Amino acid sequence: MSSCLFCEIAAGRIKAEIIHEDEGCLAFRDISPKAPSHILVIPRRHLDGLNDLVGPDSAAADGLLAAGVMAAHAEGLAPGGYRFVINCGQDGGQSVGHLHLHVLGGRPLAWPPG
Repeated sequence: MSSCLFCEIAAGRIKAEIIHEDEGCLAFRDISPKAPSHILVIPRRHLDGLNDLVGPDSAAADGLLAAGVMAAHAEGLAPGGYRFVINCGQDGGQSVGHLHLHVLGGRPLAWPPG
């Protein structure tokens, strides 16, 4: 899917500051951070969003969460804590049509978030 921004990043055709990568996922810095540490974690294979994590694609959730934890550790966020956010669909605030997990940290995070 060459028209997808995150697929282009996963393929290495668009540069990103990589924090963590493994066979199934890629974690990189968000270009518009909402916290001192703001990392995006994407599956390398295109999935439109959270609703795609059913049936045969449900295992992708495990890899996405594990890569998010690894990115948080690599960023030094584990001791103080961090937040995962996955926006789903237009009303949920999803701005890129490729499943992605936000890892936010580096300061106390307020609740509710939005």
